[in-house]
Amino acid sequence: MTATTSPPARRRRPPAQLGGRGPIAGIAKRRLTILAFLVPALTILALFVFWPMVSALRLSFTDASGFGLEEYVGFANYVEVFTDPDMLQAMSNTVLYTVLFTPVAVVLALLLALALNSPHLPLRGMFRTWLFLPFIVSLAVAAFAWQYLLDPQVGLLNYWLQAFGIRIGNVLQDPVLAMPTVVLVAVWKNFAFYMIVFLAGLQEIPKSLYEAANMDGAGPIARFRNVTLPLLGNTTGFVLIIATIAALQAFDQIYVLTGGGPYRSTQTIVMQIYQSGFRDLELGFASAVSYVLLIATLLLSLVQFALSGRRAKDAA
Repeated sequence: MTATTSPPARRRRPPAQLGGRGPIAGIAKRRLTILAFLVPALTILALFVFWPMVSALRLSFTDASGFGLEEYVGFANYVEVFTDPDMLQAMSNTVLYTVLFTPVAVVLALLLALALNSPHLPLRGMFRTWLFLPFIVSLAVAAFAWQYLLDPQVGLLNYWLQAFGIRIGNVLQDPVLAMPTVVLVAVWKNFAFYMIVFLAGLQEIPKSLYEAANMDGAGPIARFRNVTLPLLGNTTGFVLIIATIAALQAFDQIYVLTGGGPYRSTQTIVMQIYQSGFRDLELGFASAVSYVLLIATLLLSLVQFALSGRRAKDAA
């Protein structure tokens, strides 16, 4: 008697979902959900970022003052940016501020990051917290505190220096010392952020490389030059760019400490934008200066991205 074999069971097709809810409909629903969550943020960006940018670009080609009719002037405002003596002095002061601020802040941040990254340093966590405290203070508040410290009559700094026979006078009203003083306040306020970035970069360097360098007889300077600096290349480039951009946008401490004086010796580009737009009511000219600064900032960012990409290719 032969055994009968039953035919193979057919796989049942899944029942059609009601309402046409297939895979395509599910993807569409997820996209609509994502878009619904993005709408509030996109609305805020459109109202407070994109529209002001477009409006400022339009104003930069007019003689707008905020009152009365606007007249189209073409590129006259942009030509004035590079020919006006006050604007040229503001550009020169901004370059001087950047040259003084960027290397000092970056080098100080790197040296402190190297010290705080050492496993032999006691109380590292406490020192990191103390050094980071100035960064979380508002720059305007810090500038007011420094204005009191530097006051020639009641300032504590002059009082302390008098014990050593030193009297610096009113440095904020000195055309020569005002800019270095403003830079000093900015360095004190911002170096901690760059220090934290360097610390993160240092902790990404494999310890095996330092162990190999020690076995080869490399000293601290040789390890720093041949191991630390090359592997911190991208981090250093990033810190240099953001420090330079911060210097180009300097405003708060200058507005509080000197107001652009004395004799316009601390007048920077952003201070010029503020005074042209809100004091002199030259909104068209102020908008043109803003876009020139924006283009300079974008070019610096592109340089940083290009250098980072080149280093990444070299490392690969």
